[in-house]
Amino acid sequence: MKNHDQFDGYSISLFLDDDDEYLAHFIELPNISAFGESPEDALRELQTAWEGVKESYQRHGEPIPVAPARKRYSGQFNVRIDRRLHRALAIEAAKAGVSLNAIVSQTLAKLHS
Repeated sequence: MKNHDQFDGYSISLFLDDDDEYLAHFIELPNISAFGESPEDALRELQTAWEGVKESYQRHGEPIPVAPARKRYSGQFNVRIDRRLHRALAIEAAKAGVSLNAIVSQTLAKLHS
């Protein structure tokens, strides 16, 4: 959406609700929302709400949350899985002649695409 930068990288959901009002909210922070009679009004109100939320964080000495799209990721994460799945993946990796990490990474990439 064109307002991506206006909202610090957060994704916006905008739709007409059952009361014929437009509701705009952050997908990643659904508690921050606003209504308006038009899409533009709802987005303007959401901008006002977002500015208020950021001011509140600052006033309380807390960091303003960073949108997932703007965070830096190391590419490393740990996941606990059932030992039977771990064994099956290790066997599959050995048969393919690659590491367990490679098998898991390839599988996740296939699921994501």
